Amino acid sequence: MFTERTGIIVWVSDVKAAAKHLEKYGNVHFISKKLHYAAMYVYASRLDDTVKQLQKLPFVKKVERSYRNEIKTEYSSNMPDKTRFYTL
Repeated sequence: MFTERTGIIVWVSDVKAAAKHLEKYGNVHFISKKLHYAAMYVYASRLDDTVKQLQKLPFVKKVERSYRNEIKTEYSSNMPDKTRFYTL
C-alpha cells in the first residue's frame, strides 16, 4: 500500500535555488536557511538515480542518505526490572 521511501540530506550553497528546484526530485520535508541544508524523502527504488541527478545541480555541495530505516527500533529487555529495589 505504501511505497518505500528513504530520507536524504542535501547540503546546498543557495537556499532559494534549493527551495525552487528540489521539489521535482522528491518530497522536501525541511529547509534550513541557517545551516544551508534540505531534508527530503525520495523513493527507495530510485535513490541512486536521484542522488546522481542532485549531485549534478550547481547549487548542491553534498548529498547524504539517511540510515534511519536500517536502525533496529524494536528492543527486548533481557535484564530484570530493578524498580522494586529502589522503592520505599
